[in-house]
Amino acid sequence: MSIQVEFQATAPPLRWDEAGGIRIGQSRVTLDSLLAAYQIGSTPEEIALQYDVLSLSEIYATIAYYLTHRQQIDNYLEQRRQNAQQYRQKLTQDNNLVNLRERLLARHQSQVS
Repeated sequence: MSIQVEFQATAPPLRWDEAGGIRIGQSRVTLDSLLAAYQIGSTPEEIALQYDVLSLSEIYATIAYYLTHRQQIDNYLEQRRQNAQQYRQKLTQDNNLVNLRERLLARHQSQVS
């Protein structure tokens, strides 16, 4: 007598958002955030405590997808890092944020004196 088990493949709980990022399930939690927690050593259970809008099954499925597609996801994460760096540089240039802290401190000192 053999027992037949039916398996059903499920898609990872990932979706693209309007800004071109990847979110987990129907939450606003980004793939970047979940994987950052995972890469510093957080367990799926610890991640579930940190992001209580995610189910444990969504977290495990996302990590499993990452481990299976590591190169593609790492490329995506690197591209996101580069885009964020370029955006920070553009904001700094467009808004003259260079030495902003020093200018604010100098202005504060002149007002105090």
